[in-house]
Amino acid sequence: MAGTGLANRLYQGEANINIIGRRKTWFIVAGALVAIAIASFAFRGFQLGIEFAGGTSFSVPAKTAEGRSLAQSEVQAAVSRAIKSVDPGNDVNAAQKVGTGASETFTVRASALSAADAEKAKTALVADLGVKASEVSDDQVSAAWGGQVTQQAIIGLLVFLVLVLAYLVLRFEWRMAVAAVSSLLLDLVLTAGVYSLVGFEVTPSTVIGFLTILGFSLYDVVVVFDKVQENTRGITAGSARTYSEATNLAVNQTLMRSLNTGLVALLPVGGLLFIGAGLLGAGTLKDLGLVLFVGMGLGVICSIMFAAPMLTALKDNEPRIKAHNARVLARRAAVRSGDVAPRAERPRQANATESDEAPALASATPRPGARPTAKRNTNRGGRPGGGNRPSGNKRR
Repeated sequence: MAGTGLANRLYQGEANINIIGRRKTWFIVAGALVAIAIASFAFRGFQLGIEFAGGTSFSVPAKTAEGRSLAQSEVQAAVSRAIKSVDPGNDVNAAQKVGTGASETFTVRASALSAADAEKAKTALVADLGVKASEVSDDQVSAAWGGQVTQQAIIGLLVFLVLVLAYLVLRFEWRMAVAAVSSLLLDLVLTAGVYSLVGFEVTPSTVIGFLTILGFSLYDVVVVFDKVQENTRGITAGSARTYSEATNLAVNQTLMRSLNTGLVALLPVGGLLFIGAGLLGAGTLKDLGLVLFVGMGLGVICSIMFAAPMLTALKDNEPRIKAHNARVLARRAAVRSGDVAPRAERPRQANATESDEAPALASATPRPGARPTAKRNTNRGGRPGGGNRPSGNKRR
């Protein structure tokens, strides 16, 4: 039937996907991915942009003086030959296309050159490519500015994490705060690992992107935790679900919302990355586009697969929750073994919430259509109400 499909059950929160029950699997996967990211940091490192590493940047027009269009690889090879002619040990990065139409140019970055060597390289470049000397320029960039950007970004990150911890402790509790911040840090580490493996340059746009994905990841975690708090409020007063089961229900109920939010956010970012940087060749967009696309996607996954399971791992060690879970499991074991469960702990229906569960005696809720049960007469040979009818009189 159309109404019982997976999509419909996801929207209704009735898919019952066992996410929390497989938390050990998610922790193992997260640990493996973090290990890969750290290994990439150690062996590949990051390709720092000129703003962080310092160096010399050459800007070359996309057309020669005769109007012939130059290819990106051709410009990169010519710049490399020109620079190595004055400094054989210099490293040249890949050329990036900037602008469109008549203003289209190529930017090639290299290690720092002296002013005299940069002028010699420009002269060799003009002769090699046949471009106008007035259209070739160089720019010397110091690494000190990049260091200041990095320092301010680290300070901003620390302040953000402190404020997030304080907000989550006041809004929820410290265990939720720890789980949320752990999810944020996992998102940052994995995004940085992808950046290291791909080899994109780390620029100020990259740093801005990293700070941007923190807010998005936090939003999704708060949405999930708000539903968890709603489902687990007063949970120890009942005996229908363990804390992990109530959390898993909350994740299922917010799963479609998280997926829709992530998809809506990733569509424009994907256009920025794949169309702007890929098809149109706007190289300056790929640094920001990649970190946003990867970070936002991982933020949704981490909030579902890591933050909520981490929360249950912390809560299951709380004495109050541990005692409640043991009571629920013991009751189920008694039911399976055939023992009669106490009437006050009758299992509720599947669609009931924890707040709906209350102890009730069997006689408190009569069966629909049943007649009221009359009180039993305790007077011997008497009628209800206590008066005895004389034995000699008979009703006619």
